[in-house]
Amino acid sequence: MNTPADLISTLQALASGLTTRQEVLQTCIEKALSPACEHVFLSLLAELPHTLKGTNKVQGALAGLPFSAKDLFDVEGETTTAGSIVLKNKPSASRDCPAVASMRAAGGSLIGRTNMVEFAFSGVGINPHFGTPAAWDAVSNEWAGLPTNSSTAPFEPLVPGGSSSGAAVSVATGAAFIGLGSDTGGSIRIPAALNGIVGFKNTARRVSTQGAVPLSTTMDTICAMTRSVRDGILAHEILAHRKVPLFKMSLSDYKIAIPTTLMLDDLSPMVRKAWERSLHLLTQAGAKLTEIQLPEINDLPGLLATGGFSAAESFTWHRHLLAKHAADYDPRVAQRIERGAHMKAFEYLELQQGRAAWIQRMQQAMQGYDALLSPTVPITSPTIASMAPGVERDTAFFKANTLLLRNTSVVNMLDGCALSLPCHHTGELPVSLMVWQGPMADDVVLNVSLAIEHHLKLNA
Repeated sequence: MNTPADLISTLQALASGLTTRQEVLQTCIEKALSPACEHVFLSLLAELPHTLKGTNKVQGALAGLPFSAKDLFDVEGETTTAGSIVLKNKPSASRDCPAVASMRAAGGSLIGRTNMVEFAFSGVGINPHFGTPAAWDAVSNEWAGLPTNSSTAPFEPLVPGGSSSGAAVSVATGAAFIGLGSDTGGSIRIPAALNGIVGFKNTARRVSTQGAVPLSTTMDTICAMTRSVRDGILAHEILAHRKVPLFKMSLSDYKIAIPTTLMLDDLSPMVRKAWERSLHLLTQAGAKLTEIQLPEINDLPGLLATGGFSAAESFTWHRHLLAKHAADYDPRVAQRIERGAHMKAFEYLELQQGRAAWIQRMQQAMQGYDALLSPTVPITSPTIASMAPGVERDTAFFKANTLLLRNTSVVNMLDGCALSLPCHHTGELPVSLMVWQGPMADDVVLNVSLAIEHHLKLNA
C-alpha cells in the first residue's frame, strides 16, 4: 500500500484529472474493509457506494470525499451510542448534529461512525464492548506495533489512544480524509499522536457541541484529525464556518516558548529522541526557541483535587443511567464518572473561579510568545494486551491514562487551542509535537504549525 495522500493533494489531483472521485472512494472503501480497520467502524454507511455511482464533477470544498464521525455525534437515522451498550436502545437521531451537517454541506461523504472509548472518558482507547482498534502509523504506513519473533503474530498491536480511537485510525489508514472527534482532555491530540497524524483542538467555543453526547459541558471541544496541517486548516474552516488567514511569515519570525515544568518530565527514550531531534532541526531552520519554567502548571493538581469538571458534569448526565445500568458500563469509565457524585456545590463553584484565575495567571506568564511547544504525550503507545480489561491490569491502565492526558489536559484547562503533529521518522514508533496557546489564538497556532511541519518534513 502506498502512503495515503492528504486531502489537499487529492483535491488537486481530482481538479487536474489525475484521478477520479470513484477511484478515490473505492480505495477508501477498500481500506475501511481491510484488517487495518478492524474494530474502527461501528457502522459503515450506505452513502459511499451510492456516491460511487454518481458524477465525477467536483462538488463543494470536499468534492464528495469521505470523512468519518465519532460515535459521539448524532447522524440522521443512526443510533448514537457513544461507544456504549447502555444506549443501544436509544431512538435513532432525527437529524445530523451541526458538525456532521457542516461536513456534508461542504461536500463530504460520511463513510461511517467510528468506535471510541465508552462515553469518551479515557485517553488510552480501550473499548471492552466493541473491541479496540490497533494503532496505525500513518508516517510508516504500517501497524504501529512492537515486533515479535512469531511468524503468525509478527507484531504486538498498540493502543490507538482515546477517546477518538476509531476516528484516528480511519484517517491514518486512509479510509477517511477527516476524522470528526471531540477533545475534552486530549481526545483528539492523543490518538493523533499515537497514529502519526495531525489533530487540531480549536478553542472550544468556536464549534457547536450540539447533538454530541457530553462528557464535560465546560471542557468538550468538537474538532478533527487529518493527515496534514493544511488539511486540518480546511477541516477547521468547515466546522467553525470561518476563514483562517495564512501569515506570510517564516519560522524564524515566531517566538516560541518551551515550558520545562512537568511537560518534559518522564519522557520515554523514543519520545525524548524524537523531541530533541526535532528541536535541533527547528533551531537549525532559524526557530527562536526559549525555555521557560511556567510554574503555574504545578497549580493544576490542587485545582482539580475534588475531581475536576469531567467527573462532576458527566455524573450529572449519567446518574440516572448508572442507577439502572451500572453493570453495563465499562467499570473503568463508571469509576471515573462516579467520582463526580462526591463533589459539593461550593467545590464546583470554587473550581470555576479557580480556573478563571489560573487562566489569567497563565496568560500573563505566556505573554510575548506566539506559541508554546511540548511533546504531545510523554510516552509511546502501550500494547493493547497490557491495557485490556482486568483488575490485575487496572493499575497499569490508570498510570498510562494519566501520562497520556498529562500534557494535553493543560490546554483544555487553559481554554486554549493546540495542534499535534508527528515528528518521528519511518520505522520509529509514533511521536508528536504539540503547538499550543491560550484561548482564541487558533490562527497563530495553525500558522506556526504549518511552518514547523514544513521544516520537519524536509528532514524526515
